[in-house]
Amino acid sequence: MKKFPVEFCDESECLALDAFLVEQIYQFNAETTGYRDALLLGGRLRDEAGEIVAAFNGHTWGACCVIAHLWVHEARRRDGLGRALLQAAEAEASRRGCEQVVLLTHSFQAPAFYERHGYARQAVIHGWPKGHADIVYLKRLAAGV
Repeated sequence: MKKFPVEFCDESECLALDAFLVEQIYQFNAETTGYRDALLLGGRLRDEAGEIVAAFNGHTWGACCVIAHLWVHEARRRDGLGRALLQAAEAEASRRGCEQVVLLTHSFQAPAFYERHGYARQAVIHGWPKGHADIVYLKRLAAGV
């Protein structure tokens, strides 16, 4: 059997590799499904000094929105910023023709937050990370959200 030496990447190379892989997989997925409507999605809130205090990112593709990250500065949690970001993401996803939003959160992050905002638990991956779980959530979007 022929050996194939794997070349590992350093941190900066991993960022470039990630972008490369996203593009390659998108091309395959678009070719296979016929959906060529992928768009990045992101938004942020700044304080009076211009510092980012809350933000989210993800993408839309094939009538689905994926929220990859949603973060609120610790000092600003419980101020409604997370709700504002989530509602803005859902509204933009709906405007783009999405029918649902999918996201993952760890058991120690914000499952109750997402459940309060209408997200339904779809799956739990125990042991990610060890001693915790990763939870997959889904929210169906009504027309005109």
